[in-house]
Amino acid sequence: MATAALDHAPVRLRTLLTLAGPVVASRLGIMAMGVTDTLVVGRYSAVELSHLALAWAPTGVILVTAVGLLQGVQVLTAQAIGAGRPQDTGAVLRRGTVYALGLGLGLALLLAVAGPVLLGHLGLDAALAAGAAPVLRLLAWSLLPMLLVDAGIFWLEAQGRPLPATAAMWAANGVNLLINLWLVPGHSGFAVAGATASAAATLVSRTALLLFVAGYIVRWPAARGFGVFRTPGPDAPGAAALRRIGYGAAASYFVEMAAFNSMTIVAGWLGAAGVAAWAIVLNVAGVTFMGPLGIAAATAVLVGRAHGAGDPAGVRRAGTLGFATAAAVSLLVSAVILGAADAVAGGYTRDAAVRAVAAAALVLSCLFYLTDGLQAVGAQALRARGDIWMPAATHMVSYVGVLMPAGYVAAIVLHLGVAGIVWGTIVASAVSAGLLLARFYWLGRRAL
Repeated sequence: MATAALDHAPVRLRTLLTLAGPVVASRLGIMAMGVTDTLVVGRYSAVELSHLALAWAPTGVILVTAVGLLQGVQVLTAQAIGAGRPQDTGAVLRRGTVYALGLGLGLALLLAVAGPVLLGHLGLDAALAAGAAPVLRLLAWSLLPMLLVDAGIFWLEAQGRPLPATAAMWAANGVNLLINLWLVPGHSGFAVAGATASAAATLVSRTALLLFVAGYIVRWPAARGFGVFRTPGPDAPGAAALRRIGYGAAASYFVEMAAFNSMTIVAGWLGAAGVAAWAIVLNVAGVTFMGPLGIAAATAVLVGRAHGAGDPAGVRRAGTLGFATAAAVSLLVSAVILGAADAVAGGYTRDAAVRAVAAAALVLSCLFYLTDGLQAVGAQALRARGDIWMPAATHMVSYVGVLMPAGYVAAIVLHLGVAGIVWGTIVASAVSAGLLLARFYWLGRRAL
């Protein structure tokens, strides 16, 4: 048994890395849009950066929650392939696309109407809330193309075809960068500049991304054999499974994102400099998180295939390789950020006060990169093996029960400012990682 496991381990590792490389690049491409927006707007104006950060707070919660609702596309596609039914995967994509369309329209309308009202009732400075409102409306409408894109990307990744989505993502980043550089400084001749112009760039670039991904799937010869162009027959259990997996993932993502973005509101109570500094820290943390997130997606594909094939030893092996790979990547990134914190902060802003606060917080944030990466892989591995609700429960304990109160107390009550929010994140991520890894290996022992 042990020898067989060792014989399979290199193959599994190569497979994981082959899947994870393009997926990591794709996830970095997603984050690069936010980095571009933050860099261009931050160097234009720290006040405009605070508007962008506040607009992203509710938008990010809604977007990530909706992406979680679509997680079933990836899981069911991988499980069907593992079970030897690749011809059924086209039906999964079609149902996921219809689901994404309905979600995108409904959530965009809700956020565009209710989002600015919410900002006005959070105790923020009136000028900050008013400046963020038009940015929020534009970001809300960019949800629709992005959710349709995510359904396609999840399907391609589960098919073992992450590279086309990665190429499309980086092409869209080029579009986003050019529009940002044209609109944000106010040189375009249009009556928009700053954060509002950056939000317009996001809407246009996400629409371009949708065209890239949809065009690839339509032109991919294998798509016809998978049933992409056949209207799927009635399959109530399949549709219910798609939604059920999504509910668990969405609950988990919502809790985590709501907790992190509530810290943006806490930072807003510290003033414009505080929220700008936290925006930088959160943006850098998001970039570092893309590596483990891509590894988590690849791990989920391998775990899902092993689970679909009825191979509990393969499930455990795939999860272990995912954890080890994510840990190595997270530690490497921590070392890089630790040595370059001031330079990184200086790349985001010319404001000396904001730079000083952000640089100190970036050094401190290196303490949670490892556990944040491990909890991402743990949650995805559990969902891929059918354990839908435990990641959501774990995130509720860790981020609502730990991060929100600890971050508030440390930042406001103990007067630690942005550093206090980071300390809350360190503790919450450690709790989340510990619980999720313990659950994964406990289930593995029961299966064996």
